[in-house]
Amino acid sequence: MKFKLLSAAVALALSPMTVLAEAEADVNVNADLEEQVAKSQPIVLTPSNELEKGVIFSGYARYGLHYSDDINHYVGAEGQLAGNATGRLGNEGNGGEFQFAKAFQSDSGAIWDVVLMLENWWKYTSDLDSGETVSEYGDIALKKFYAGGTNVLASQPNAYIWAGRDFHQRPQQDLNDYFWMTHDGQGGGIYNLELGDAAKLDFSVVGQVDGPGDNGNYAFTSKLHSIGITDSINMSVLFNYGFENDQYDENGDRTNEDKISAYQVAAVFDQNWSQGRNQLIMRYADNTDTSTFNKVEDLTTLYVSLEGAVNFNESFSLGYLGAYHDYDAKSSDDNRTNYSGIVRPMYSWNETHSTWLEAGYSVVDYDQGGKNTAWKVTLSQNVTLNAFANSRPMLRFYATVGEADNQVRSNELLEAKQDTLALGAMFESWW
Repeated sequence: MKFKLLSAAVALALSPMTVLAEAEADVNVNADLEEQVAKSQPIVLTPSNELEKGVIFSGYARYGLHYSDDINHYVGAEGQLAGNATGRLGNEGNGGEFQFAKAFQSDSGAIWDVVLMLENWWKYTSDLDSGETVSEYGDIALKKFYAGGTNVLASQPNAYIWAGRDFHQRPQQDLNDYFWMTHDGQGGGIYNLELGDAAKLDFSVVGQVDGPGDNGNYAFTSKLHSIGITDSINMSVLFNYGFENDQYDENGDRTNEDKISAYQVAAVFDQNWSQGRNQLIMRYADNTDTSTFNKVEDLTTLYVSLEGAVNFNESFSLGYLGAYHDYDAKSSDDNRTNYSGIVRPMYSWNETHSTWLEAGYSVVDYDQGGKNTAWKVTLSQNVTLNAFANSRPMLRFYATVGEADNQVRSNELLEAKQDTLALGAMFESWW
């Protein structure tokens, strides 16, 4: 079957979900594309892909009403580290990414694409001085503008070379909406260098965006992937190194002698079986947490997480995630460990209607003493294109209840215990 990549992949790669339950009937989704979709990675073309003509409009968006008369519109323990650690369902703000792409193919078989993306995200936050709820992140920003080509190296026809501004090394988990690494920026590199039959290698150098240029803060990123451990288990190894030039001055007084570096190393194990999947993530970072762009001297962090799903039958499935995140800045009073767990049972009544129930719990344990905790339960009635969990567009009508108990607070004027009751109607789609 011919594979019309750009119309399918550009749209699908924006999906925040971690599994692809069903694809369009006329699209043959291969394993590499499925991995890109699952992990929100940049689209990587291959020579075997047949492209559609014209400019392709695609994107991801969620917008709707989220009503709550509480100070906290959303539920989370202050200081939690693993993304939306009490769960994202009925607990996330509005926004979207809107993309235009054009592909070209030469007579020699080389395939090129040029991609432009704009983004617009905002969320409710609590002002620490007044305690009032405010919104932020309302600007429209240029997120992507890059070009790339595949089948341009005779010895590596499947390699994809790119340069420009792009999503970059941003593996994401679904239930907590957590990018456990992120290096979106501008630079260049190469994907899918084949190291025999054993593995593939990606590497790039990117700069942190500052207007149309960069701010002098850079990262070398790499990923060794497609390593088959068994028939059902694949392994990936990631290594990133962050560095600065003389231009970068985070606090206005950093000198050439004060420059620091940072690194991350991670291993990921993906397991697929007849009724579901599991992913184990282990990440260690020195002088940083999620991004080597953002450096903190003497900081070490450790993140370990297991996320998966079980499909019991055609109607009922269960998603789950457990995470451990340790933040150790040596002598800092900010040192803490975040433990979190989320479960999401999903039931499909028919091909259009489904009901989801998500429950999450987050604990932030501070070394100085004191714990912050939060729990959340969301019931969502969904109307969608078909019964599968990843089907979009989807309309959600939901109710969220939860409570945060923050004994360690950045503003002692705010109440330690805060209850939340929220009602919402939201659409989510990628196309």
